[in-house]
Amino acid sequence: MEINSQAPAIARHEITINASSEKVWEVLTNINDWTAWHPNISESKLEGLLQSGTTFRWKSGGMAILSTLQEVEPQRRLSWTGKAIGTKAIHVWILEPCENGMLVRTEESFEGWLVSLLRGMMQGMLDTSLQAWLVLLKQKAEAKSYSDARLT
Repeated sequence: MEINSQAPAIARHEITINASSEKVWEVLTNINDWTAWHPNISESKLEGLLQSGTTFRWKSGGMAILSTLQEVEPQRRLSWTGKAIGTKAIHVWILEPCENGMLVRTEESFEGWLVSLLRGMMQGMLDTSLQAWLVLLKQKAEAKSYSDARLT
């Protein structure tokens, strides 16, 4: 799945995370735990298994969102579509090994009547949101867990 390149708001960002693909994938796909590390997300609940077609409900910035997983390629690619008031989103995550760990790319498109009406604001919100996701994902994936600390 690709984002809608004709959508009124599109953002693409990337970051290098000094962690294994397993760790990055674990943090990213543990949807029920997003609230523990992403302060803008106040609720997140996966309604089934982590596989294409499964829905999840979440609140980001106070907005209730219903999303459906579209692609689940372990440790490589995750994508979903989502709907909220006047907005349809397509969100794609791509994980690639690199010299210092993992290169994580994320891209998202917003479309709908609300996005068309508030294009500039929605574009800024989308860019800020994706940049925050990446920084927070990096912090969580690179953090030493208690069990890791005991082994060193």
